[in-house]
Amino acid sequence: ESKNIILVANSTWNIYNFRLNIIEKLIDENHQVFVIAPIDEYLEYKERYPQVKHIPLTMLKRDSTNPIRDLLLSWELFRKYKRLKPDLVIHYTNKPNIYGAYPAKLLDVPSVAVVTGLGYTFIHEGLLNVLVRNLYKWSGKFHQRFIFENEQDLNLFIKEGITKKEKAFSVKGCGVDTKYYVPFPNGTPKKNITFSFVGRLLYDKGIIEFVEAAKIVKEKYKEAKFEVIGEFDKSNPSSIQKEQLLEWVDDDIIEYKGFVRDIRPLLDKSDCVVLPSYREGLARTLTEGMAMGKPLITTNVPGCSETVVEGENGYLVPAKDKKALSKAMIALINVGYDERKRMGKRGRQMAESIFDHRLIADKIFEIINPLLYASA
Repeated sequence: ESKNIILVANSTWNIYNFRLNIIEKLIDENHQVFVIAPIDEYLEYKERYPQVKHIPLTMLKRDSTNPIRDLLLSWELFRKYKRLKPDLVIHYTNKPNIYGAYPAKLLDVPSVAVVTGLGYTFIHEGLLNVLVRNLYKWSGKFHQRFIFENEQDLNLFIKEGITKKEKAFSVKGCGVDTKYYVPFPNGTPKKNITFSFVGRLLYDKGIIEFVEAAKIVKEKYKEAKFEVIGEFDKSNPSSIQKEQLLEWVDDDIIEYKGFVRDIRPLLDKSDCVVLPSYREGLARTLTEGMAMGKPLITTNVPGCSETVVEGENGYLVPAKDKKALSKAMIALINVGYDERKRMGKRGRQMAESIFDHRLIADKIFEIINPLLYASA
């Protein structure tokens, strides 16, 4: 029988980029899907899924630390849940996970928290870190399930006492569309190799290490190219300054490609996707690179290390280590074109067999399905 299922996220961008696979799965299973999220230009996803009802969320500001506002967010979610009478609510990202749990509990609606990476507040020690952990501890008991995008985050939440082992599940990220991201038939080997950093321009993503490693590599291999693809995230305290970026471009260390909606043509011309991040949920840019048959260089941290089998489809380096990063880049230059091609092929196989977004959606559905019929 058809059930009403609500998805809550901190932006429509989040839904558009990461949740369409689960929306599709729920529609295929004949459920009615509601999305509650602040509206942005990514509302266009509605064109593809006209049967989804989108409800704007006005009180959620990602970067706000105003407690009154957060209480109002809880109240807003309570009113919306009450009106829509859902059979299940799936919360994504920290604020919905924290502030949507209690309203669902009051209305006796089963609730799921999907932890999509722990973000700035968990990486950096400080008052905010303590506050968010305590809020998670409080709200954690009102969720029936926690779904994590990597095993380490799952273990951390159990260790901190935020959730119990029997409520916690992990999946391999949000998945990548391996029919959309496909290896383009690569032309002849080029004499210069291109390394691509793909991601928001944040210190936590390792952008500084990428640039510092580029300087080291360029001393020996002048023709190596380094591209940065991504946008500024002004609301994130870890965002780099625009002047800083300009300096790197002027000094001819990197080429800045800006933010692009369709990254495939750029990835096609790249030889390696590099993400020296400090921590991820599960880095989607890496799985996109894999799906397009590109070798990866990333850090040995939660949410990144899962994407690489050392030497098979790429290399792992310690976080915050520009020397190790430059060594891995030089190693990739030295193995030559054919070996890079082989690594890319191996990555493609992994994308299809482990990270495909249809597999992930099926897995999430398996985890939440019992909740839909628990009360019946």
